[in-house]
Amino acid sequence: MNLKSGKLISVAFVLALAAVSTPALSQDAGWYGGISFGQSKAKDACTGLVGLGITCDDTDTALTLFGGYQINKSFGAELGYVNLGEVSATGPGGTATIEAKGFELVGVGTLPINQQFSLFGKLGFFRWDLDASAPGVSISESGMDLTYGFGVKYDFTKNFAVRAYWQQYKDVGDEATTGTSDVEVIGLSAVFKF
Repeated sequence: MNLKSGKLISVAFVLALAAVSTPALSQDAGWYGGISFGQSKAKDACTGLVGLGITCDDTDTALTLFGGYQINKSFGAELGYVNLGEVSATGPGGTATIEAKGFELVGVGTLPINQQFSLFGKLGFFRWDLDASAPGVSISESGMDLTYGFGVKYDFTKNFAVRAYWQQYKDVGDEATTGTSDVEVIGLSAVFKF
């Protein structure tokens, strides 16, 4: 073995060692927080209301403030405050609105694809509060139901990432008073790692 091939082997060894020891950006453990914006749609909220001089809007802007801890490259836990917006129906008697908000606690499973991209899924519970109002009527309800979703995350740096996601909140509302609806959200999140 000559000096030139010895240098090539040394350089190759150093590069291989650096590649193995460099963790994927999406795999860092630790605390994180962020904010999500999206569009919510209450799937059954307008069923049977359209027509007869009634208009109904079942989409609105959703906002989530969240924080969590990435335990390892595959699993984390997240707590968030969610505002799903409101549904409004307008007819000859006036306007009725239903607004949903609450707290979610979810487990987050992550599947890294490469150093920047990863897929993730969420599963947990949504503790919702619902306020409904119509001319002369006001109702408040609360409850807890399932939430789940999935998406993709891109890590720009070790401290900043963006997520695109779909999430569903099951059976929001009270069957006897306000009725229930599954609420879907499609959105984007900015994630800041500490």
